[in-house]
Amino acid sequence: MVAIEQARPVPRSLRLSLLIRLEPAGSRVKILNGTLGFLFNEFSHEGVLLLMPMKNRTEIRKLIRSKRQSLSALEQTLAAEEVLQQLKSVPEINNAQRVAIYLSADGEIDTHPIIEYFWQQGKEVALPVLHPFSKGHLLFLRYTPDSPMCENKFNIPEPVLNQTEVIPVSQLDIVFTPLVAFDKTGNRMGMGGGYYDRTLEKWFKTGQGPTPMGIAHNCQQIEKVPVEPWDVPLPVIITPDNIWLRETNILG
Repeated sequence: MVAIEQARPVPRSLRLSLLIRLEPAGSRVKILNGTLGFLFNEFSHEGVLLLMPMKNRTEIRKLIRSKRQSLSALEQTLAAEEVLQQLKSVPEINNAQRVAIYLSADGEIDTHPIIEYFWQQGKEVALPVLHPFSKGHLLFLRYTPDSPMCENKFNIPEPVLNQTEVIPVSQLDIVFTPLVAFDKTGNRMGMGGGYYDRTLEKWFKTGQGPTPMGIAHNCQQIEKVPVEPWDVPLPVIITPDNIWLRETNILG
């Protein structure tokens, strides 16, 4: 049985519909801030997914970014803790020696506890840096607690460029990629710059290179991500409730 809680009407402009699945009694779907919200089943922790027939990727980005930005400080803290626990159960992460990750922003899952954990485990951590000469590409620089930092053109902190600290992509074991939205088949929607799609192109075509993985809030999952030819799907996406593998879902 599914109950809908009362709230303000959903604006017609969003044109959202729900995929309602049979769930045990006690399941809830909330309407938050006038929009249909992603919630999870309290008994099985399975998400009630949004069907989003919007063709405009910009609209989807705007909606999902707004949803994650609206999470409270407590919700953000709990989500980061739960993702860290999920992450510890992934063998590929446990076995990795060099891991590229990013500094969270814009309501993303807080990656600082993950970075601290990697340092404690003796892993080498790298952060992305905008390539100074090759537009639309990234470099990855070794990141330590003492790394000098600066802000790039997107006002995102990154290590000060130092050629001696560059780690070639081929020497990384895992690349955690930021994402705005994802679906259960591993399709990922980023901010539209294509930086990570270019970084992961060789892995996608040949299977060689670092394994890409995603980290996201539960509310960032949608029914189907509109895919472009250059988009690189992720084999693993970790959320507070689940570890999603391509075409399958392992409950955490």
